[in-house]
Amino acid sequence: MAEQGLEAELSGKLLVWYDANARVLPWRERLGVKADPYRVWLSEIMLQQTTVAAVKDYFIKFIRLWPTVFDLAAAETEDVMKAWAGLGYYARARNLHACSKAIASAGGVFPETLEGLQALPGIGPYTAGAIAAIAFDVPVAAVDGNVDRVVSRYYAIEDPLPSSKPRIRELAQALVPQKRAGDFAQAMMDLGATICTPKSPSCGDCPWTDDCAGRMKGIAASLPLKATKQSVPTRYGHVYWIENARGDVLVRTRATKGLLGGMTEFPSSDWIDGKRMMFAAPFEADWKKLSGLVEHTFTHFHLELTVWKTVVAKPVLDGRFVKTKVLATEALPSLMRKVAVLAMKAG
Repeated sequence: MAEQGLEAELSGKLLVWYDANARVLPWRERLGVKADPYRVWLSEIMLQQTTVAAVKDYFIKFIRLWPTVFDLAAAETEDVMKAWAGLGYYARARNLHACSKAIASAGGVFPETLEGLQALPGIGPYTAGAIAAIAFDVPVAAVDGNVDRVVSRYYAIEDPLPSSKPRIRELAQALVPQKRAGDFAQAMMDLGATICTPKSPSCGDCPWTDDCAGRMKGIAASLPLKATKQSVPTRYGHVYWIENARGDVLVRTRATKGLLGGMTEFPSSDWIDGKRMMFAAPFEADWKKLSGLVEHTFTHFHLELTVWKTVVAKPVLDGRFVKTKVLATEALPSLMRKVAVLAMKAG
């Protein structure tokens, strides 16, 4: 822990900077006010692999719908998935709901230890560290992408990510003060988000600029280095826009497990690597190919879908008809929203 020497000086400088420059965020309490573990947990789950700008409105919506962990635990899974629709990485929403039930069954009390937090659904090492530090002032480092960048630059770590992560975590942990660990964790995040940014860092405004090895070497903006990414493969498939005579469209719910699990979809074919698929109708009907493609990039692959339209009298493919004007209330992931936009524009 940062008890003496350079580490204590650095953490002290950062906290002074944070007291004057802390971001105002909907899940963040005022300085000096004890953090609400429910709000900290909810925000940290939402922020996994997602930007602050994207999360703000979703957080406010969730808090309005479910002000406490008991309210969220009592909610219907479908309602939670609908409220999450568009935020991506949908396993987070399923784990969020499962975690709320586990916490509610324990009397609404969040564990205060890393071990207890990591035993809950959807909480890994980083999220456990962030919750422990921010909600309970446990002196533990919460190392996200912002912290990777700040530490890599300050210490001029030229070993690329992810191999440098153990050293980054060790150095970050040495900086954590025994007191105000939660403020320190948020200060590190804010420093990376507002000053030590990925491109064109504002080194002149940084409280650590005088001793930053990366700045002194002239390499700060290039750090952290990252191992060369392999190109993601492209998968191809067909998606079916099926209407009835009234213009309602057919949707169905995906299986709980797997990609986009539990979300609402328009039926589609399998998604095949490496080659475009010949169209094979899922059932006999008068099919029309709509112009344009739906493209979407997931973490590990890019997807191109061809959209086909037909009209039927009764629901098919385990689906149900909904009015197009209420599609926005369905748990449609971003991919399926793109399908709806293309199909409705084609008429």
